[in-house]
Amino acid sequence: MHDHDEYLYFLRRAFDGMLGALDELGDDLGNTAPPLPGANSPYAIAYHCVGVADYWLGHVVAGRRVDRDRPAEFTAQGNARSLRREVDALFARLEADLRAALPSDPPRNAPPAEFEGPDRPLSVRGVRLHVLEELAQHHGQVQITRDLLRAGERA
Repeated sequence: MHDHDEYLYFLRRAFDGMLGALDELGDDLGNTAPPLPGANSPYAIAYHCVGVADYWLGHVVAGRRVDRDRPAEFTAQGNARSLRREVDALFARLEADLRAALPSDPPRNAPPAEFEGPDRPLSVRGVRLHVLEELAQHHGQVQITRDLLRAGERA
């Protein structure tokens, strides 16, 4: 087993949790934002996570060209089935991206300056931790949003 296999296992768990919540909600509620200022739909949050992982691991770590429209991620709409296919395709790309990158290596592309560590540039390990941090946070956000939307259905 390669070091990146274990890492991808934890990324997959976060995505599976988000996709499971979308399956529970169905497409209508999955594309609904709760009535809170600045809230996003569960689908948009999960879709954003695909962009996060693809950009940070594909572009920053591996140097692969990634066309990302970050603002559009937060208004994206779709269905869980197609997003699951996008996640599967993402993991095929990430497997190749991470295979050639040692954790202690510097990223091939510099991350935005505001994401550099306070006392040093990020390594591949640091970028990987950042992606895991983001996916864990957003996984919880999807779960809370799911719960709010389901509670609203019962009210």
